[in-house]
Order: sequence, then structure tokens, then C-alpha cells
Amino acid sequence: MKTILVGAHTSAAGGSQNALYEGRDIGATTIQLFTSNQKQWKGRKITEDEIALWEKALDETGIQEIMSHDSYLINLGSPSPESLEKSKQTFRDEIERCHLLKIPYLNFHPGAATGSSEEQCIETIISSLLEMEKLLHQGSTRLLLETTAGQGTSVGYRFEHLASILHAVHRKIPIGVCIDTCHIFAAGYDIRTEKAWQKTLQQFDDIVGLKHLFAFHLNDSLKPLGSKVDRHAGLGEGEIGLECFQFLMTHPKLKYLPKYLETPVGLDGWKKEIALLKKYAH
Repeated sequence: MKTILVGAHTSAAGGSQNALYEGRDIGATTIQLFTSNQKQWKGRKITEDEIALWEKALDETGIQEIMSHDSYLINLGSPSPESLEKSKQTFRDEIERCHLLKIPYLNFHPGAATGSSEEQCIETIISSLLEMEKLLHQGSTRLLLETTAGQGTSVGYRFEHLASILHAVHRKIPIGVCIDTCHIFAAGYDIRTEKAWQKTLQQFDDIVGLKHLFAFHLNDSLKPLGSKVDRHAGLGEGEIGLECFQFLMTHPKLKYLPKYLETPVGLDGWKKEIALLKKYAH
């Protein structure tokens, strides 16, 4: 029987392996983590000792399909040459850490059109990603474009943005999509009911292709449909409601995809949410 993969973004404070143990404590079967401080350009180095501790923790916890989330500073679509160069270097470091820990997925926000058009931003993201081709083929990590809420100048809030990037690079690099439920809802895609989800899923399939969907971030939304404001809420405590998550845990094409909570409910809250999601799946 296949494993239902649900977890949360756990803390790697004191070493990456600690995120795995924290995941086990809340009943997670998968986790997301930061492999380095997400608010600093300079990434930390992963030591041989840490790799050994990580592999031991993997063995002890049985946690699988792990996802790393890249630094919030990275903008692979920046029009500023200096910022773009720093972003690409930090992104390379992210990939290298994922390779060392054999992490299957690296989730990233596509980029932001700060002072350029969305089209120019998307072109820059495409060329930035293609520069990673050689490095990506040195390991087994797959990049996942995260859907965004459309806040500020960020791109990735329309399925067309993701399709433009994906279809330009997917034959050269391992890449896919991670749908964030709060983000797509804030961006204007209704997912509150089974009927609404079916329509949104059909749109995604027509524009991007379901074969490119690899993971979900599960979050309810404090703000209403189409607000373009990214504010997460606990499951069932926001504008989306529980029917959305029940649908994701039972739909035959989505049920077994890894799902990571980023809800602002803390460890005890995650424990309850993970238990609820697992219950939906059975």
C-alpha cells in the first residue's frame, strides 16, 4: 500500500536532521525544511558529520519525499545584474546542499518583476534556470516552481506564467510545480468545493499539464478569493474551508502527492492537522 505523504515545514535548528525528528514527533510522513538561513545570502556548508546524522535520522524516522524551501532573498527574474548574480549563486548553493542530503525536491518562488515587465521577468527566470542545467544533472533533486498569490511584483500567480517557464526548460532540467492552496486561492482560483476544484484542476491541466504537478503546500487563506494577499490560516480557519483539503486527500491523481503544511498553528496544531488529513485519506 502506498504511503500518504503529509507533513509540515519543520525546524532544522541545530542541524538538518532535527527537522526529521520534529516531523516524526508530529506524525509526519514527509517534511519541508530550510537547509540554510532563509534570510541570508551566504549559505552554510553541510559537513560530513551532518550528512551522517541526516542519513541516520532518515533511517530512524522513515520520512520520505523531503522538500527544501529556498531562500526568500532569491529572485531569479531580477532586472538588476548584481541582485541576479547573487540570486543565482545562492540558488546554486541551495541545489548543492540538496544534492549532499539527497533531497528530492527544491521548492522556489519563481521571481519578481521589480522594475521590469512580467514578460521580461519570466524570460530572465528561464535563462537563470537553464544556467543550472549542468549542476542539476550532478544529483537527483527536482526543482519545483511554487504558485504565488500575486502579491507585489511576484510572477507565478497565473498558470500561464508557470507554463511559460516550465515548457521552456523541462526538457533540459528536472522541474515541476508545487501548488500552494492559499496562494492560488488568493490569486483568484476557486478551490472551496469539489466542483470548484475540478474546474481549477482542469484549467491547470489544460495550461500547465497535471504530469508536471509534484507537490502541494496546504494552507487555508485569511484573505478572500482573488485578494492577491498572501496570509496563511489553519485548515478550516480561513476563507477556503475544509472541503478543499478533503478533496485533495481523496482525489485519485492527487491523494499520493506529497503535501506540506505551512499553517501558522505550531507543532500541536500540525499534529492535529496531519491526523485530520490522514483520516480524510482513508
